[in-house]
Amino acid sequence: MTILVLSDSHSTLRFMRLCVEKIQPDAMIHLGDYFDDGTVLKEAFPEIPFYQVPGNCDRYRCPPGQPEILVDRVCGVRLYMTHGHRHQVKLGIGALLKDARAARVDAVLYGHTHIAECHREADGLWVMNPGSSGYYGGTAGILETRNGEIEACRILREADLLRQ
Repeated sequence: MTILVLSDSHSTLRFMRLCVEKIQPDAMIHLGDYFDDGTVLKEAFPEIPFYQVPGNCDRYRCPPGQPEILVDRVCGVRLYMTHGHRHQVKLGIGALLKDARAARVDAVLYGHTHIAECHREADGLWVMNPGSSGYYGGTAGILETRNGEIEACRILREADLLRQ
């Protein structure tokens, strides 16, 4: 199963829509900045399960009480989803990893830095920042799952989609 992970769209929807149309994911995640972009995407593709958390720019863009951290099972794997600003990820991801490990998840997903990266820690925890779907031509994250495990994690760039 394929999970599309997006973040930091900042009112730029074109790349996000292109990702959904080309990838045809089994689930979508939007990690904030701007929350209402995620809502538009959810409404455009209502058949795809959708998960969302607000970012630091979303104070007035989302319903009150919207959780900033979401821990849920998506496509058979347990995910820790957050924008990252509360964990101060621009200074490092140590606090984020600590909280994700305490939640006993398979992967931690965050945004905020606009820097795309995906790796696996020595203890098996997957770490993904999809970068920014709204800036620099756009980046997104892809998680491939099977039988309750993450098989692959990769970063997708706009140029990759245009070659398909």
